[in-house]
Amino acid sequence: MTALTGTDRQQPPRSAPDGTARRLRRPKPGRRGEARTAYGFLTPNLLLLSVFVFLPLAGAVVISLQETNGFGDGRFVGLDNYARLVADGVFWRSALNTALFTLIVTPVSMALGLGVAVLLNSVLPARGVFRSILILPMAVSGVATALIGTLVFDENSGILDKLLRFVGLPAIQWQSGGAEAFASVVLVTLWWRVGFNMLIYLAGLQGINPLLHEAARLDGANGWQRFRHVTVPMLGPSSFFLLVMNVIYSFQVFDIVFVLTGGGPQNATSVLVTYAYDTGFVTRDQGYAAAIGVVLLLVTLLFTAVQWRASRSRDLVE
Repeated sequence: MTALTGTDRQQPPRSAPDGTARRLRRPKPGRRGEARTAYGFLTPNLLLLSVFVFLPLAGAVVISLQETNGFGDGRFVGLDNYARLVADGVFWRSALNTALFTLIVTPVSMALGLGVAVLLNSVLPARGVFRSILILPMAVSGVATALIGTLVFDENSGILDKLLRFVGLPAIQWQSGGAEAFASVVLVTLWWRVGFNMLIYLAGLQGINPLLHEAARLDGANGWQRFRHVTVPMLGPSSFFLLVMNVIYSFQVFDIVFVLTGGGPQNATSVLVTYAYDTGFVTRDQGYAAAIGVVLLLVTLLFTAVQWRASRSRDLVE
């Protein structure tokens, strides 16, 4: 027999201090290599965010500290633009309209989206047709949706007022009345947002295990109890996502308001974004408009952080 060389011999297992054999462990891949790979995948997205998000935000903050009309160099005024917000009645009216718009549109659109999703997830006939009709506004832009809303709510030639006159009812002043104009903006926005909420809720409903409902039914729960104690809790992630998205959209609403009412009459439908647009591009006070935008950004970030913290705390408790 030939003698085994040093490379052919099987190394005996090493002994631990207590006499037991210890297996040799292969070295794990370095974490530095994994980190470099991760940063390599993230770099394109980080570059896009830097160019199109972070740099414009930094530029807006710089402009908000200046007095400028957008032409030439601005004059540094520090926090004077933010101090003007405190005494600006139009700003507070726009902020109040934005908050009221958010408080109405967010829960109503989510409730309607959930109700329609439950119907479309059942044995409702012609579900595909209804689903297509509700999703249709998502396929067009907000400007196109607002133009369709103008055809319906125009107080001179709108379809709705013509129908009201036809049945002998008085026409509604959708543009010249403050409450009526605000209502028209809310209704068009609901028509546009319900389809998106329905789609997210429908995906969440289809991901619920049917055995949960069957177990609840066997325990004696009726339809409403199964919906309240099984369906709604299981849709928690979808509801959290929709709450944040709907609030952010409501804070940033512009196109529908701009096309339908332009912020009028007498600032009755003016929101923060339309007021910032008028200030920056009509009166050319771009420093003050940038300050409005920065305040809106801070409010949005604050709300998102509070909702995220509340969601995390609820998940930990559960």
